Amino acid sequence: MIKDNQNLLNKIHLLLDAVMIIAAYATSWFIKFVLGIGGMDEGGVLPPETYFSLLYSIVPVYLVIYYLFRMYTPKRTMRFRLELDTLFLANTVGIFVLLAILYLAKARDFSRVMLFYFYILNFVYDGGYRYVLRRILRSMREKGYNQKHVLLVGYSQAAEAYIDRILGNPEWGYRIYGILDDHKKPGWTYKGVEVIGEIDSLQEILSSNDLDEIGISLSLQDYDRLEEVVAFCEKNGVHTKFIPDYNRLIPTKPYTEDLNGLPVINIRNVPLTNSGNAFMKRCVDVVGAIAAIILFSPAMVVCAILIKTGSNGPVIFKQERVGRHNKPFEMYKFRTMVMQTTEDEAKGWTVKDDPRVTPVGRFMRRTSLDELPQLFNILKGDMSLVGPRPERPQFVEKFKEEIPRYMIKHQVRPGMTGWAQVNGYRGDTSIRKRIDYDIYYIENWTMLLDIKILILTLFKGFVNKNAY
Repeated sequence: MIKDNQNLLNKIHLLLDAVMIIAAYATSWFIKFVLGIGGMDEGGVLPPETYFSLLYSIVPVYLVIYYLFRMYTPKRTMRFRLELDTLFLANTVGIFVLLAILYLAKARDFSRVMLFYFYILNFVYDGGYRYVLRRILRSMREKGYNQKHVLLVGYSQAAEAYIDRILGNPEWGYRIYGILDDHKKPGWTYKGVEVIGEIDSLQEILSSNDLDEIGISLSLQDYDRLEEVVAFCEKNGVHTKFIPDYNRLIPTKPYTEDLNGLPVINIRNVPLTNSGNAFMKRCVDVVGAIAAIILFSPAMVVCAILIKTGSNGPVIFKQERVGRHNKPFEMYKFRTMVMQTTEDEAKGWTVKDDPRVTPVGRFMRRTSLDELPQLFNILKGDMSLVGPRPERPQFVEKFKEEIPRYMIKHQVRPGMTGWAQVNGYRGDTSIRKRIDYDIYYIENWTMLLDIKILILTLFKGFVNKNAY
């Protein structure tokens, strides 16, 4: 069974981790004391035996830390980047534990430079072998080896989504044995996965097949059988997963909290509802906006002169937009169009070769220079450096009826730039796709994601073919 393979793989991981720790430590000692890179500091007075005797403590300590960081759990579907993040954190904790041990032991002559080399090399060696091992395992799984056999109980949209992902990622090594369902006749198939019987035939199948997992993918209409199916699977000792069919009701990324022993599912995780996160983001917005105003002040002065000399009307164009908590605000932009009435302005957004756009305005729109006055919206608190782009009230009323989850974007401050914009969804592009990216940003916000978006904006966000 796959369980036996996983146990063997865990032992291999454990052994290789120990080997990599020793190799990284030995290489670090060689670089410091044989090659002399980093200088011959006071740590050089200690004999090699003293350094290498510490391995008797380092290896088990690091292996325990790796275990606590769940480095030995199955990672078939985990992205390698996430595994590297965990490895980095585990190694960081490990080096601090090691430094604490040396401090308590008053080992002042122990070379800290060598330990720094060890910290870097251990991450590189461990990450390198894990990458190679991952590639080997994925290659084997794509060829049909090391497969995990799964039976789905219940046909639903959740079952279809699960099958789509499994078939789209053969390197995960999952093979779907079949589906049990009371509403589809045996022989009915979805993308090659066949309905092989009714739910009541679960006992017979479990007794005659060596399955690794049961995926409970019941449709909402069959949830009255959920308790029965779970109890039966646990009685037979088979590993069971629940694949909820609530995407039609809660099409989002929910999270669970423990309410004094009662699990409560929150429909949406919005990190910026946390006061600490919101305060940190606001501080970055204020500092960033002030810095950007100073940096771009010459460009803004030039834009103002060109607008004033190129056409009649004010330099700054104010337009009502909908912001956080659905509150309207006046968004500032450099004027890029000829003067028009409020009724004409409300007819629609700008399209390609729009006759209302002035020659200077067309250049500013292409280069996003017209957006610079929004830095003052950020200082006022109406907007953020990064967030979903705000829309006009008439379009908000239209889209909230046409596009599911559209109003979720108003749970955070709108931004000058956003995840949708750096991925190409700006101007006359798909609103639905834009909302998908906005919701991803809202649910997965981190300060690092904001920094990533700002950097991408420098390379991809200013000049855009869809900005008319």
